[in-house]
Parts: sequence; structure tokens; C-alpha cells
Amino acid sequence: MFSQRDPSVRKSGSGNVFIKNLDKSIDHKTLHTIFAVFGSILSCKVALDGNGQSKGYGFVQFDNEESAKSAIKQLNGMLLNDKQVYVAFFVCYQERARLNQSPKFTNVYIKNLSETLSDEDLKKLFCPFGIITSARVMKDANGKSRCFGFVNFQSPDSAAAAVENLNGTTINSDKVLYVGRAQSKEERDRELKAKLEQERITRYEKLQRSNLYLKNLDDDFCEEKLKELFCKFGTITSCKVMLDSRGHSTGSGFVAFSTPEEADKAMNEMNGKFVGRKPLFVAVAQRKEERKAQLQVM
Repeated sequence: MFSQRDPSVRKSGSGNVFIKNLDKSIDHKTLHTIFAVFGSILSCKVALDGNGQSKGYGFVQFDNEESAKSAIKQLNGMLLNDKQVYVAFFVCYQERARLNQSPKFTNVYIKNLSETLSDEDLKKLFCPFGIITSARVMKDANGKSRCFGFVNFQSPDSAAAAVENLNGTTINSDKVLYVGRAQSKEERDRELKAKLEQERITRYEKLQRSNLYLKNLDDDFCEEKLKELFCKFGTITSCKVMLDSRGHSTGSGFVAFSTPEEADKAMNEMNGKFVGRKPLFVAVAQRKEERKAQLQVM
């Protein structure tokens, strides 16, 4: 185990990363080497059982949060010794327990309401679950229903019962009601931000998995020839043969497809195939940090 001697630095918890699904062969030293690519490490530990064998998870604490973020971004979901690892910020037991608790609430949000439903109708619909302090259908500037509204209960238990019993039901229409806890603007903004970030990551991962790296190309292999060779597998979005400072081919290049499926098909068929005088090497292109991390466990 590697550890920063000053406990006050480690106690801050900033930059603390949790890793699981580690191969049993990865020890403290290997884990440290893999993660040191991303910044200065304060402590590093692989959890061991009573026999000194790895339990398949560990912890790395960086001296700053940015290094931790970079490690998570680059290594989460990556294959280390043929096992896909999970890498994320460490969350202490107390915080996990707090996050897992269902929040207490009294204000309920309802959408997919009938256009003819009034405030009084809404109140009648929800009154079997407890005392209601307010019930309102939201309207536009012309007084027309916007088909959503809010019901506020006196008791959190009443609000929870209303959500449990009415969410997903249909009331005098073909529309399925959504009934849930009313969120504050800050919560909605956070949720939207998280959703957009996840979509961004998904787009990035899709783009990354669509990009192939090639080597062992013959010296006279040009981009037009490369495109001609790979176009049968799908739509090529970019194609490049790498050149040295004198403009000569380095024998390597990249081909990017419009989908990961097209790239997989090309890789499976072309990797190891003789093109010209040499067998092609074809693999999913990796970022510099990913290549470094992979090399540490070889």
C-alpha cells in the first residue's frame, strides 16, 4: 500500500477514487502505476481477504480533484487484463446511506392531465390519500390548461401514498398519468445537467468506438487506397495515413466509421489480413492516456 504520511491531507477526501472488478493479478504497485499517469497519488490500496488475495476492488486518492476526474473519464469501462473496470469517485458509507434514503416531500407534480380537468377535480382525485393544502392545474395566458399541475399535502405519508397509487394510472382519458415528487428548479437543473453530461459521454464513447487504428501498411499506401479498402464495411467519415516530417508514410493510419457496428465489422474482417506484403493490424483507436494505462498492466 502507498500512502501520504500527512493524514490531514488524506482526510479531506478530495480526489478519492473507487475501483472495482479488478483482475486478481493487479496489486497495489500495479494499481499505483496505472493511475500515476493522471497525477500525484496520496494513497493507493487494493482490498485483500484473510489469505492476502485481492478482493477485486481498491482505492486511489489523488492530491487534487482534477486528476481524479481525468482518471475516471479515461479509465472507467476500460479493459485491464481483459476485465472491464468500474472507476468512480469514492462515496463514504454515511453519504451512501443518505443518498439511498427516500426524500420526504409533501408537494406532488402531476402531468398528462385532461384539458378539461379543473382545480376542484384534481383535489377530488387526490383527497382519498390525505389532507390537501392546495391543488392547482397550471394554465397558459389564455386560461387554457397546460395539462399539468401540483397537489400539496399536509403529510409526507399522504404524498407518498398518492404517488404510489396514482402514478401510471388513467383517469377519464387515454393519457397515462405521471405522478411524482415535485422537484425544485435547482434539482431539475442538476438532473438536466447530469442527463446532458451522460448523453455527451455516450456520444463520445460511440465516436471513439467508431475510430480504428491501423498499422503495418505498405509504404506506398495512400488515403484513397485506404478508403477504397474499407468502404465496403460502411460509411467512412474520415480516413488518414500518418506521415513523417519528410512526408513519407509511417505505415500507420486511422479510419473512422459512422457507427461502432461498422467499425467492429471492419476490424473483425481486416485485422491480420494480408494487404500487400504485410498483415494488417486493426484495433479500436485509443487516447494517449488509455494506451499508457494498458501498457502498465502488460
